[in-house]
Amino acid sequence: MQSRFIIVAMLLVALAAFALAQEYTPLSEAEMKKLFVKFSKKHAKLYGAEDHGKRYQIFKSNVEKARYYNHVGKRETFGVSKFMDLTPEEFKRMFLMKTYTPEEARKILAAPKEAVVTAQQVKDTPTSWDWRQKGAVTPVKNQGACGSCWTFSTTGNVEGIHQIKTGKLVSLSEQQLVDCDHNCVTYQGQQACDAGCNGGLMWSAFQYVIKTGGLVTEDSYPYEGVDDTCRFNKSNVAVTINSWTSIPSDEGKMAAWLAANGPISIAINAEWLQTYTSGISNPWFCNPQDLDHGVLIVGFGTGSNWLGEKEDYWIIKNSWGADWGESGYFRIVRGKGKCGLNSVPSSSLI
Repeated sequence: MQSRFIIVAMLLVALAAFALAQEYTPLSEAEMKKLFVKFSKKHAKLYGAEDHGKRYQIFKSNVEKARYYNHVGKRETFGVSKFMDLTPEEFKRMFLMKTYTPEEARKILAAPKEAVVTAQQVKDTPTSWDWRQKGAVTPVKNQGACGSCWTFSTTGNVEGIHQIKTGKLVSLSEQQLVDCDHNCVTYQGQQACDAGCNGGLMWSAFQYVIKTGGLVTEDSYPYEGVDDTCRFNKSNVAVTINSWTSIPSDEGKMAAWLAANGPISIAINAEWLQTYTSGISNPWFCNPQDLDHGVLIVGFGTGSNWLGEKEDYWIIKNSWGADWGESGYFRIVRGKGKCGLNSVPSSSLI
């Protein structure tokens, strides 16, 4: 009887998905062209005669993809972002980093310890928390067309932990990590190395910060968005760290740790963020086995989905500028391991 019920339920879900797909209506050509003109003006896009038609077709494909995601997912979280004239391949090459599976990432992690979070601490976790409201988060930064997301996740974490410990919020240098951090971690006979605009790992960067004696300020070593010669000056060091830790992948424990200690560095599959605009995202098409972006969890809360049901979410700081997403942030459902976000959470320790 139970198996029959399961089969019927699966059929109903499949039929519902089919019906949604059948109801989807693309924009007209006139509507799409009007949208493209608006997009081009807003983001000061200037195309040559040959490139204009190509970029319009890419834009058109991305817009319809975003609209279809909203249609099937029953939420308005995808739309016209500033990346709509890029192919998925271009977007990945310019703004994401080398892909790791969660298994590879955990083996590379090789943390000296994992944070202990008790059942009582999880039980006592507040319903919402936001380190931005506590003064522990610097303004949103912009990595540009450089796969240096890992450096922003690293500095954001250290900035937050340092502020919570000392009461002083200091913006730290990502360019120092881009230029100077070539730390390598060996796993299964292979090396994974921090490589500037070609990607890196937050926990490897923590090890670099410990070995080199700290991070300098953003002002003393400003961001360039390209690989350059290392110009680290130890006299400009503003923050040092003592150690680092991995954090349990259970999202209840992650929330408890974050509220008690500070922002958390994570790796996530982020190809779907190309068309994200706002709202609590629940992407059904991201691959949790492909971790390709470093970001920073700064808080969590609870909202409502289209059915009026409560929906827990994370607040995540990105590094694509304040003109992307929710003023540079995005929200994603919490407690479902979405897009591999709970695969390798970690933090520096002061």
